[in-house]
Amino acid sequence: MAGHSHWAGIKHKKGRADKERSKIFSKLSREITVAAKLGDKDPNMNPRLRTAIQAAKQANMPKDNISRAISKSEMSDDKNYESLRYEGFGPSNIALIIETLTDNKNRSASSIRTILQKKGGRLGETGSTSHMFFNCGVLHISKDKIKEEEIFEIVTNAGAKDCLTLDNIFEVVTQKEDFYKIKTELEKKIDSFDYSSIEWRPFNYIDLDKSQSNNAVEVLTLLEELDDVQSIFTNANLKNLHQ
Repeated sequence: MAGHSHWAGIKHKKGRADKERSKIFSKLSREITVAAKLGDKDPNMNPRLRTAIQAAKQANMPKDNISRAISKSEMSDDKNYESLRYEGFGPSNIALIIETLTDNKNRSASSIRTILQKKGGRLGETGSTSHMFFNCGVLHISKDKIKEEEIFEIVTNAGAKDCLTLDNIFEVVTQKEDFYKIKTELEKKIDSFDYSSIEWRPFNYIDLDKSQSNNAVEVLTLLEELDDVQSIFTNANLKNLHQ
């Protein structure tokens, strides 16, 4: 079961209003700025920046916005963003891992806590949910980009954890620390990825009925609307959601 696809797939189906798109662009810009600040400004020399730019292009973010986000990293008066992870529980006791890029951790924690408490959840301590997930790199490659034998050979030699054949894509799963190395190897053969990211995948999913799924999605949507939140991962199986 493709780990990120539950929540990501649902988001795509909801359609993107302009407001939502500008929020997505600002989150992508923030990741580009941070990646450029922490490493080389040249994406060819900085795999994190390269991945952030690829994600921005997949979201149809204009080139000007991308250039602006890279330039921002050179401004000394620009905000310093910190990568912080919050862990907690949502309705029906689903486990959540919430990754943020924030310049104010008190604000982030307070906003996340408020949403969870209103919806019958709670913010947990560090480690309260992460033991239910494994942190890994995930790459999706369209089957028309590369032959099966070829991708299996590349990723096996590069040390990938798994390579799965799904409907119209290959899914490569890597250890978190090998993600950029394996992605760089694949980039020698492939010009673009359908999806590539480091994510938290649950060891086990919790099955929810339709009404529990709707409650879970409501919380996920509210959390995602927070400017500081970059990614959310859950062990809720949202397959019963009414699409």
